[in-house]
Amino acid sequence: MQYKKMTNEIYLRIDKDEPLIETIKNICEKEGVFGGYFRGIGACDKVVLQTYIPEKKDFISHTLTGMIEMISLSGNISKGSDALPFLHSHATFSQLNDKGEIVVTAGHMQEANISYTGEIIISPANETIERQFDPNVGIEVWKF
Repeated sequence: MQYKKMTNEIYLRIDKDEPLIETIKNICEKEGVFGGYFRGIGACDKVVLQTYIPEKKDFISHTLTGMIEMISLSGNISKGSDALPFLHSHATFSQLNDKGEIVVTAGHMQEANISYTGEIIISPANETIERQFDPNVGIEVWKF
């Protein structure tokens, strides 16, 4: 992993076999980013997406493996209840199925492992965005 701060953004290259979300979190913690957003593209060999089930107030996980193109990654950064950066991210991926056809999958991103490179741009906000638990939906949301 390498990164460079340019103007008001952080350009991050995540290398082969490095975890995507964990690496972004580590850079945010190191650089004191507790508000903002990120976006990116790249290639992965393992992805864990999640779907929220409101009735259960919990997520179910879906794991993809193989040669996976990360078409689009987007997410926001806030300060978690543990005082560490909290990332809320979604992503769209494509890969070939058993018939050689392109299949597109998307969802809430839990983690991904980079297989070639991940190119991520972090755009910090000027202020911290905190989170709070919302009992109406059963998850933490932005606190204003």
